[in-house]
Amino acid sequence: MKFGIDSLIFEVCFSTLFIKQSTVSSTFLQLSSSSRYFLFSSILKIFKNAEIFYIADTAYAPYGEKTVEQILNRCDNITRHLLENHKIEALIVACNTATSAAIKYLREKFPFLIVIGTEPGIKPAILNTKTSHVGVLATPATLKGDKYQLLVNELSNIKKVTLYEQACIGLVEQIEKGEINSSKTFNMLEKWLEPMKQNGVDTIVLGCTHYPLVDEIIKKIMGNDITLIETGNAIANRLKLLSEELGHKNQGKLKISVCFTGEINKQMVEKILKNKNIEVRKCTI
Repeated sequence: MKFGIDSLIFEVCFSTLFIKQSTVSSTFLQLSSSSRYFLFSSILKIFKNAEIFYIADTAYAPYGEKTVEQILNRCDNITRHLLENHKIEALIVACNTATSAAIKYLREKFPFLIVIGTEPGIKPAILNTKTSHVGVLATPATLKGDKYQLLVNELSNIKKVTLYEQACIGLVEQIEKGEINSSKTFNMLEKWLEPMKQNGVDTIVLGCTHYPLVDEIIKKIMGNDITLIETGNAIANRLKLLSEELGHKNQGKLKISVCFTGEINKQMVEKILKNKNIEVRKCTI
């Protein structure tokens, strides 16, 4: 039987990444441009012996402020494209927003695929906090999503904590434009974070895969003692575990291709991934 991690998809707000293993068919990752590369880099540190196609869905970014119907439609189109053109066998939705909106649909629609989602690290934040005050930075779509609300309700019995939820409207766009260190980005974050700081928040969940790129600014505002929770390494380890259970030998080289649907900063891709041997090309989905 040919199993696979023949294919894995990581979906992150406006980008997509596809991985094809040499011994397994293929793996696809849908990631949202710059921030997704941050998550992608976590995967590259742990996952081996694969050909990776990263589809940066920049033409439809950001997902965080789109309707559930729009996100579902986009996820469906990209998944079908990958199945038809790359015969993928596993799907990783590496985007909090897309996971919240589409993970249930994707699992039901494509039951033959391995489907791994991404969700805010609420549980580790609850277990980590010493003040019982936890901040959550996320997109509006994630905070409004049924999956997020269900997650919070399920974890409320673990420990009594106060959550300070902040919908970070416009932050993804700032990061996508490369304005991470601009005064506008700093002022946005300061406005959102000051109330958390005043209320004794000691742990913040980075509920969007873009947000680790502004972690230094968050620390500057909140202080270096703040604990930031992101899920990149957890997703990478999950991918490795499931692929090895299917027989994947996690030894060997990676071949990486980046495909984008709109515009992309090629220098940023190379800088974040620290790999010059990357094919970057435009695609239509």
